[in-house]
Amino acid sequence: MSTVGGIVTLVESWFPPATAESWDRVGLVVGNRNRPVARILCTVDVTLPVVEQAIAMDADLIIAHHPLLLRGLHAVDADDPKGAMVLRLAEHRIALWAGHTNADIATGGVGEALADAIGVVDQRPMVPRPSPGLDNLVTFVPPDHLVAVVEALSAAGAGRVGAYDSCHFASPGTGSFRPLEGATPYVGTIGEVEHVAEQRVEMVLPRSRREAVVGALLRSHPYETPAWHIVETAPALATAGLGRVGRLDRELTLAALGQRIADALPATAGGVRIGGDPQRTVRTVAVLAGAGDSLLDRARELRVDCYVTSDLRHHPAGEFLERTHLDPAQPALVDISHWAAEWTWLPVLADRLGTAVDDVEVEISTLVTDPWTATFHRQA
Repeated sequence: MSTVGGIVTLVESWFPPATAESWDRVGLVVGNRNRPVARILCTVDVTLPVVEQAIAMDADLIIAHHPLLLRGLHAVDADDPKGAMVLRLAEHRIALWAGHTNADIATGGVGEALADAIGVVDQRPMVPRPSPGLDNLVTFVPPDHLVAVVEALSAAGAGRVGAYDSCHFASPGTGSFRPLEGATPYVGTIGEVEHVAEQRVEMVLPRSRREAVVGALLRSHPYETPAWHIVETAPALATAGLGRVGRLDRELTLAALGQRIADALPATAGGVRIGGDPQRTVRTVAVLAGAGDSLLDRARELRVDCYVTSDLRHHPAGEFLERTHLDPAQPALVDISHWAAEWTWLPVLADRLGTAVDDVEVEISTLVTDPWTATFHRQA
């Protein structure tokens, strides 16, 4: 049976906590890693109604995008909303895990989900996150010790490639050496050149795991002094990063794009707002799920036709659009609900969980946690 710890390990392999921003508070917030999990509820926000929904469906784990305790909690008081939620979760033995900025930037994460939902293809990150440095370890192992050495290296962190682990390449060859006085060779005679069958083994590893992996090699290898070396690989092309930029699957007017986005997102009181000429042509788009003021300049640098994001403030948005009077090629804007933008990730996450774990039911909360409940316009 799946456990809280097992599910946490799985989702953190997709969205590593180490990739979150330093100010963020991600990971297991409430819960016992040894508790079994039969039902999971996925949500953008943890609110009292969402907690009650989890209780009603007998959920064992809530997976949320926004951290409940981002700004800290100094007392677990039932008269405080956050304290009340923590108490309700603990009373009903419901665990809570949050993936925030680590999920924003990831392949298969929030930014990619929003871009997919509105028809953006040929995607790349708006702000690429450099891939962590990788080493390539090469060593030479007697054939009958190959499995044991590879298992030890894998356990220490080598051989992880995407969604696969224990990855290695082995090719046969012949090694030679002459044991000198004072040596205690695994095979061979002091003073005589020895030729032995060996397997050349190669495995990649995060540079941060170098010390642990080399230690595992030295402990698991049968030779007194195994031969090995490490090559630092060139940085890979970044597939992770903040936001996404690409082209629409077909050319649209800004107005048609606004309507497409409205149709693709769950309904909210604020709807979808556009800034710019409704009839201008849109081919290329930058997308940021969540508050997007900070990347307005980046959207301009990318020379896209439109920037789709949330929580745009009056002055930054107005000054951004003023530039179109001097340069009509400057991007238009589409402002959407923060909650609705990030909700697009939940079906992707639920489907991924359902594929990876076959003994757990996964549900998506459709409770609208957008703070606004109605919009009014002046009547004629």
